[in-house]
Amino acid sequence: MDDKPILLITGDTPKGPRELFGRLDELGVRHSTMTHDPVFTVEEAQRLRGRIEGAHSKNLFVRDKKERHWLVSCLADRTLDLKWLAAELGTKRLTFCSARRLGGYLGIGRGSVSPFAVLNDVTGTVQVALDADLLAAEPLNFHPLVNSKTTTVSRAGLLRFLTAEGHRPHVIRFPAG
Repeated sequence: MDDKPILLITGDTPKGPRELFGRLDELGVRHSTMTHDPVFTVEEAQRLRGRIEGAHSKNLFVRDKKERHWLVSCLADRTLDLKWLAAELGTKRLTFCSARRLGGYLGIGRGSVSPFAVLNDVTGTVQVALDADLLAAEPLNFHPLVNSKTTTVSRAGLLRFLTAEGHRPHVIRFPAG
């Protein structure tokens, strides 16, 4: 296990939950957070579903050969086909980003991917794609830059945050799982 601290590609220390909560407060986004054991997969997170009301998500950080990066969030029960997703995003092929890229571009470790991670996108190049059905749900739950907490926000609050961070999402309809 690599215990080196995560650094952004600029060499800066990434922002964490405290800074995220401050930004949400600054934007007037109501939020609540529950602390829990770290979870790394959708399957592990399922045990929280009875304790945390609202929609739960599956989140990916992917890239194409042209070095374009996407943070993708959909309902947790969706099946993700990378070939289908690539076509929806207008590219030929997608691959999962390495832990190094995850840290460098989003300032987070594995298991912590969520739309909130754009707070650390110092390059301004990460594109966000959200599931239309996820955005139809209320409230929404995501990890706040760590996988040992889950933060609940409204759909409007998430969109306000993403827009304020310069990451208006590309909305697509994922096939039902």
